[in-house]
Amino acid sequence: MTKAGVKGAEATPAKAPSRADRAREQNRAAGGADARLVDVGEGRLRQASVVLTTSARTGTVRARLSWSVDRRSHSVPLGVVARRTRYANLREGWRLAREAGLLTPPPEGGTASWASSEGTRRSMRANKGRDTTPELRLRALVHAAGLRYRVSARPLTGLRRTADLVFTKAKVAVFVDGCYWHGCPEHGTTPAVHQEFWTRKLNRTKERDIETNRALREAGWTVVRLWEHTPPEVAAETVVAAVAAARLGSAPPEA
Repeated sequence: MTKAGVKGAEATPAKAPSRADRAREQNRAAGGADARLVDVGEGRLRQASVVLTTSARTGTVRARLSWSVDRRSHSVPLGVVARRTRYANLREGWRLAREAGLLTPPPEGGTASWASSEGTRRSMRANKGRDTTPELRLRALVHAAGLRYRVSARPLTGLRRTADLVFTKAKVAVFVDGCYWHGCPEHGTTPAVHQEFWTRKLNRTKERDIETNRALREAGWTVVRLWEHTPPEVAAETVVAAVAAARLGSAPPEA
């Protein structure tokens, strides 16, 4: 190849995806165009997108849900995603958005469908976020410590609550809480737009956490709650200590 040919190849920029390409990518990852709807108040719906941001320092990929209202952009953090590809991270972001209750079903009689069948629709709605980076690191360290557990399971059959790690015999339930949705005093924030709506939603999450803790403790379970920002080694030590105390019949720690 000539020098001119090499120079020409180097000078050819990569083609940026078009707006239509980006929309198709979002629709595919979300499960359809109507799976991307958010309620912005006053009966209005807007189509949202999952935006991925990579930290230049740590390489951590974070997802956020973004949409526009009256030419103003709004976004809500969804959390850390750690899949192998961009598309897989987008799918994980949409799953986190569904889990958080951010998305709104299309109006009755809508022409588009966000799932290929009613069974798929039910499955996607019931799909809970799991296998986040903090959870994976915690599970690896706890497993290395010799403990075995169930993942993303209900501690009590009659209670519709799912813990991230469940030690059935010791009756220890571990929750790794996201800072935004569970009101971390260090990192928790409230969006400046639609404050009443978001405050109500976030407060309901906190109330649900309190209800879950009370129900489990009344049933004799030890509840361990860890923030997603807790160093993995510290989180693992907390879990190992809680399981050891529960097995010995000690008073459950207020973690």
